[in-house]
Amino acid sequence: MSEADRPLILSVADDEAMRGSMTFLFASVGLEARSFADADAFLAALPAPGGLRPGAVILDVRMPGMSGLELQRRLAEGGFPLPILIVTGHGDVPMAVAALKAGAHDFIEKPFKEQHLLDVVEAAIRLSRETLAQGARRRSIEERLARLGKREREVLDGILAGKPNKVVAFELDLSVKTIEAYRASLMAKMEAGSLAELAKLIASVE
Repeated sequence: MSEADRPLILSVADDEAMRGSMTFLFASVGLEARSFADADAFLAALPAPGGLRPGAVILDVRMPGMSGLELQRRLAEGGFPLPILIVTGHGDVPMAVAALKAGAHDFIEKPFKEQHLLDVVEAAIRLSRETLAQGARRRSIEERLARLGKREREVLDGILAGKPNKVVAFELDLSVKTIEAYRASLMAKMEAGSLAELAKLIASVE
């Protein structure tokens, strides 16, 4: 397994003992973990989406400065792809439920059983692999689209609208052979073997 594929668990909590115990627990089952004392430290260390590894983010609800729920909202607004797990005390359950409604993957009530935490994290890792793979596919398609020239984009628009080459040629004031050349070029740049595949690629990023 490459370094980029190895799961990484990120946790944010002001309780040093809690951070240490979680890191030790994950290490005991072969999972790498990194912990942060507050949201600012976590955000400062966060890589770009393309640099994220499979895993999960564990947020304590109550922390000095930015709370776990505030951090969750900030991450959600930025399209953060990893599953977020909320750790909460008994009195914070209503807040945790609100976090679930806002997109959190799960919440874990303190004091929690170690095996329960591990089970939830393993499920989150599986989900993160799917989400990151989808994100990588989307970025790849967007990069291919960015390689198209102005005329290729115009021909692409015509193809997606279901227009024959003759019609596209007339609208762009070009010869049919020129349209065919642009069409072949854009199909190659998009790495699409058929019009159906091309349409699926475009639909997946719209």
